[in-house]
Amino acid sequence: MTMTKPTAFYINGSWVDSSDRPALDVVNPATEQTIATISLGTDADIDQAVAAARAAFERWSQTAKSVRLEMLQRLTNIYERRLGEMAAAISVEMGAPITLAKTAQAPAGLAHLRSLLAEFERYDFEHSLRPDTRQEHIIHEPIGVCGLITPWNWPMNQVCLKVPPAISVGCTVVLKPSEMAPLSSLLFAEFVHEAGFPAGVFNLVNGNGVNAGAALARHPDVDMISFTGSCRAGAAISKAAADTFKRVTLELGGKSPNVIFGDTDVEAAAKRGARSCFTNAGQSCDAPTRMLVERSVYDRAIAAVVQMIREMVVGDPSAESTHIGPLSSRTQFNTVQRYIETGIKEGARLVAGGLGRPEGITKGWFARPTVFSEVTPDMTIVREEIFGPVLCIMPFDTEAQAIELANATKYGLSSYVQSGDAERCRRVARGIRAGMVRLNGASRAAGSPFGGYKHSGNGREGGRLGMEEFLEVKAVSGWPA
Repeated sequence: MTMTKPTAFYINGSWVDSSDRPALDVVNPATEQTIATISLGTDADIDQAVAAARAAFERWSQTAKSVRLEMLQRLTNIYERRLGEMAAAISVEMGAPITLAKTAQAPAGLAHLRSLLAEFERYDFEHSLRPDTRQEHIIHEPIGVCGLITPWNWPMNQVCLKVPPAISVGCTVVLKPSEMAPLSSLLFAEFVHEAGFPAGVFNLVNGNGVNAGAALARHPDVDMISFTGSCRAGAAISKAAADTFKRVTLELGGKSPNVIFGDTDVEAAAKRGARSCFTNAGQSCDAPTRMLVERSVYDRAIAAVVQMIREMVVGDPSAESTHIGPLSSRTQFNTVQRYIETGIKEGARLVAGGLGRPEGITKGWFARPTVFSEVTPDMTIVREEIFGPVLCIMPFDTEAQAIELANATKYGLSSYVQSGDAERCRRVARGIRAGMVRLNGASRAAGSPFGGYKHSGNGREGGRLGMEEFLEVKAVSGWPA
């Protein structure tokens, strides 16, 4: 756990504190107990952090690639050495079971750092347009000062998809992490400080979206905003940024389909899909929350999911186990309960779970893993992102209908297809309007771009494309041979 004073901000290479900032308690969602108190940044704090980043930009952007690479390697080594601290911080601040925090949540950030190092080392920032146009020279330059706003559900996954790529290419940054999960980002700031990055390259200001986030989005000296969070907040940030014409990249919500055809191992596919849906208590933007099953095997899929639900354990995140932890907050718990109630009222068939906490649990924001069948595309629980352990299962008759149902959403982040027919997999993958498709449980490769279509946002994170989001492109004609 971080030893830094939680009320401090990291600005211009130093920890900055003040007694007159508004304060906010950070609550452990499993115990409902306050574990820290943070300060909420004001416009003045954002101004100070942006000024530091602006002052550092010219020198940092011109720092040799080899020097930046060496600093990123030091940061990666520090993160690896202190991985256990990071996992502990994530677990207590947002409720991820400690096993999940150790094996997925904290390592996700480390994996992105390692992937970036490899990509950055081989990236060519200057090159000819084509071999036959040697006098047309293309230069990739850092965009400038970047405001980075990250969520609470996978805190280090998102911090490490934004901060390292931005600073690697020569940008300077101001990070505003979620006020609900700030401890991991304070710890990350310690890593940056220990790595020895120059003052002003990385700055951190805690705060809420309405104040600190909005101040960052509209700030005239911020050249780019990279945001991960809700559609509502993404729209507000885009509007706030519009007057200063800054670049805005958004990674927003999802309502991802999981299409299961009868020519696969239906039971294994259904269980794998449900397990993915309920991981992190369903609080993942790319969770496969809509299971679309070929009608001939529909009942088999439901039975397999229900059987798996009976074996699931919901409990204390501090225990070492592959169980499900709590939702992140009282607010999130109440939101999920409202959606479950709405699903029941609108006529969906409740086949597992339901309202309230799991049996025997009286404290903490633990929800019951819940499954609905007999749902229709117009139902609220099918249309809206719930961000909790709630799965909707519906049948389809043809491949064309499966693609139509998969695309019947305002979102387009991720999608999943299960079939034993290779050509069908290719057809359906091409037909689904989403930024990512995973076939038959395949893992995503390191550096593969993460992002979506439609209301799921714009831009991509991870790998080469994630770096290029932070770069401007300059074309120089008549470049001397």
